[in-house]
Amino acid sequence: MSDVFITRQPLVNRQSRIIALRLRLHGASGDAARMLNALADVWPQGERPVFVACPDADGRLLDWNIPANATLEFPGAAFCDARAGELLAALHRQRPSLCLDYDEQAGEALAAGLAFRFIAYDAKSQTVAQLKTLAAKMQPYGIGVALNVDSEKAFKATLEAGMTAAASWFFKHPTSAPAKTLNPGQAHIIRVLNLVRKNADLREIEAALKQDVALSYKLLRYINSAGFGLSCEIQSFRHAVTILGYGKLNKWLSLLLATASKASMAPALMHTALTRARLMELLGDGLVDSQEHDNLFITGAFSLLDALLGVSMEHALEAMHLPQPISDALLGEGGLYAPFLDLAAACEGNDREALAEQAGMLGISAERLNRAQLSALAFAEAMEF
Repeated sequence: MSDVFITRQPLVNRQSRIIALRLRLHGASGDAARMLNALADVWPQGERPVFVACPDADGRLLDWNIPANATLEFPGAAFCDARAGELLAALHRQRPSLCLDYDEQAGEALAAGLAFRFIAYDAKSQTVAQLKTLAAKMQPYGIGVALNVDSEKAFKATLEAGMTAAASWFFKHPTSAPAKTLNPGQAHIIRVLNLVRKNADLREIEAALKQDVALSYKLLRYINSAGFGLSCEIQSFRHAVTILGYGKLNKWLSLLLATASKASMAPALMHTALTRARLMELLGDGLVDSQEHDNLFITGAFSLLDALLGVSMEHALEAMHLPQPISDALLGEGGLYAPFLDLAAACEGNDREALAEQAGMLGISAERLNRAQLSALAFAEAMEF
């Protein structure tokens, strides 16, 4: 089986929430089906749709034991080539959830008698006026979503044109000028983080937490979430220190800094940062000392801090006493954690060769990377934020 790599995109709605995921498979359909079957145990569960797009879209992809929340994405052209009969027969037999990538052959695909749950439109090849016309015309055939949306302006325009959501990473690159100072809530969380990081007296940390009741509530909610997987419920900060210790607690306090965001795209940014965090932590297993795993998690969680907090990365970090390898990676200055952050970011692109090269530098196979990425997505889904 040749290496099949997975990259991903989120589908974001007008409430700035990720309502679906889009996985792009880089490899042949037959190999992709075998790879996906091998990853069944880490497939993201729940009702949130997971679109699966394979460049070599044909009937061999249907050898995959398709989960209930998966939606197969096919271009109209797939139903018009020499293999179309086999593909149509298999789809009529298995009846999976389908998304039609609108193209010049879309009409022939619709005439084949298939039921499509979604219709996807390329925002780069259609004007806003064309999208609006298509959304109205095609509404009876499926829910409209937009692909290749590269800016916040384009995102808003596609929603106004009638799209339900847009697949894009535009929100990682805010266009507004960064603020000069942190807001009071963010500054307070940094004070608590610094106290924990320097192993301050427990009473001093508790006193700082009590200044913000919502902060204590959020911390306990995270620790007790399904993503953390504890066997008992943590009922107080003192209890958390007893069970976890300061080191693990530092990891979860780090998430609170991101939740203080006032950014319009905060929910999508949080989901992305948490996925990166868990992915980097998993990829570090066996490659760095176990004591470094929490730092890899924090590096991923903080990797979008500038977008989340609305300040430059330099300004966000200057008040924090972070280990040097974390700061170096976040500021683009290399170091131990930088290759892991680069690999996590490459999973959000569409360049198979760059992804394979980055994974190869760390000695990470496609199977291991794909497994870690799906596990990280499942982890992010289990968290409440």
